[in-house]
Parts: sequence; C-alpha cells; structure tokens
Amino acid sequence: MNGEAFLQALLILDGVGMFSLAAVYLARRRLTWLQYLGWGLVAVIFPILGPFIVIANHPGKLRRNTG
Repeated sequence: MNGEAFLQALLILDGVGMFSLAAVYLARRRLTWLQYLGWGLVAVIFPILGPFIVIANHPGKLRRNTG
C-alpha cells in the first residue's frame, strides 16, 4: 500500500467515524423522525464539519433513562 492509498483510507475511516459519532449523539436526543433525518443529512452532506455542526447545535432534548 503506497502513501496515497493509505491517506485515502484514513480519510474514509475518519468520515465514517465522524458520521457514526453524530449518529450516536442524535440517537441519545429526543427528536421527531423528520428532525433526525434533517440533522443526519447535515452530517452526511458536510462530511467533515457536519458532525461538529450537529453536536454543537444540541438538537432536541436529552433522552433520560428512567430505569
């Protein structure tokens, strides 16, 4: 594996990891399906900044465990 392929693989892994982080964050928030879809699209359309935007805006309310 040459350097270029290695850096591309790291970039892809970074994008997948950041989207996963945003998805887990959104799963812990109380949102409608439409809001969840909208914020998820922000995370996907803007691959590097999207997850930061999602987490910084604190959409919805925190889902509390009752048990």
